[in-house]
Amino acid sequence: MKTIFLGTTFVLGAATHAAVGAQDAAKLGKELTPVGAERAGNKDGTIPAWTGGDVKAPSGWKVGAARPDPYAGDKRLFSIDASNVDKYKDKLAAGQVEMIKTVPGYRMDVYPTHRSCGYPEFYYERTKKNATSAKLAANGYDIAEAIGAGVPFPIPRNGAEAVWNHKLHWKGEGFTSHYAGYIPPKGSDSIGEPIAQDEFEMSPMWSPANKGIADAHGVEYQLLNVFTGPPSIAGDATLAQYNFSKPNDVWLYFASQRRVRRAPTYQYDAPVLNTENLEIVDQYLQFNGPLDRYDWKLVGKKELYVPYNTYRLNSPTNKVADVVKPKYFNRDLTRYELHRMWVVEANLKGGMRHMFPKRTFYIDEDTWTILVEDMFDAQGKVWRTAEMGPYMAWEVPACVWAANSSYDHVSGRVVLDRVLAGGKEPDWLAAREGRLKAGTFEPDGLRRATTR
Repeated sequence: MKTIFLGTTFVLGAATHAAVGAQDAAKLGKELTPVGAERAGNKDGTIPAWTGGDVKAPSGWKVGAARPDPYAGDKRLFSIDASNVDKYKDKLAAGQVEMIKTVPGYRMDVYPTHRSCGYPEFYYERTKKNATSAKLAANGYDIAEAIGAGVPFPIPRNGAEAVWNHKLHWKGEGFTSHYAGYIPPKGSDSIGEPIAQDEFEMSPMWSPANKGIADAHGVEYQLLNVFTGPPSIAGDATLAQYNFSKPNDVWLYFASQRRVRRAPTYQYDAPVLNTENLEIVDQYLQFNGPLDRYDWKLVGKKELYVPYNTYRLNSPTNKVADVVKPKYFNRDLTRYELHRMWVVEANLKGGMRHMFPKRTFYIDEDTWTILVEDMFDAQGKVWRTAEMGPYMAWEVPACVWAANSSYDHVSGRVVLDRVLAGGKEPDWLAAREGRLKAGTFEPDGLRRATTR
């Protein structure tokens, strides 16, 4: 694996918790993009230079309408399947190789790479401030200082910093979305019942007015998820407040009992509600919650084929049957591109417990989001593989994501989540324009949001 240090010295000890110097920060917006990615393309020309991203909406598109695919005219370069996977395995994650080799019909269609993601100017300015001021806490994994609405560690020196970039990645001030998840039954051609959900997400750290961690009052991120179907779970809801230096605060509402319950153990590897034990809490949103159970190693960078510019897959004009298949998303709608990923390895600390003793995260350099994750068992075999792909929300502007999958190699089953087909576009401006307010994320707000 190629490791790139970008002119920054990686050191051990207390110095790893300090910000980078002005000389390194000055590279942002020059040889580095404003968020810390390499501006230049790769030597082969298969990854182009970043030129600002495709942040302008296509002509005629209006907010709320289905997004057109600006790259619909691209021709597929090649497909990776069981017949040729070994040829490309140096640019694939272990779990991707395993899926191609073991899941009948699974393939990855590769298209030309577009470095399409871009953000507002204030986001770049705040990122540059963070470069010289953001710090981890003395324990090496909590965040101590950073201002919101900016990348906290655009030039990361360790794995914890890179993961915090994902945890605080920006997609506007807050949004709402209605989507469905699918868990196809084992050994069946059925895709299962749609698990319909209304979701509301907001963070004090997403506000351009945020002055730092203290200004967020210890709150990293807030989420309210209300199940609207099938009838057996309609009205069930989860309210989660992710905190900077302590475990999550979680409340669960079960419609059949008509009561709200605190759920102090609903974190780490606890199963996510209504996922048939196929997804765990800190796997949700690609990774969330405390970092304290793992040692985080920044391995370097790797060119990887990842889902990207996923407009076709995430179009609400699709029919569900055209998107969701019994083992995976329709391969005719998926798009993979070659991008540079930061590679972070998480290894379980001595004395700690977690069902996944090792995890590998592949974090996109242009968006600081985890696009691929491999989760391993105690024997070092890949157990689960998760994928998601970004696309531009031009109205924010920011790169966002929706459809994501988590494949369990042991059971041969998959969770296909955040499917927008048959619905409508998420409201990425909900908080900015006042349709989503902070009071939504209180226990009383949980009661008001439930459907029965």
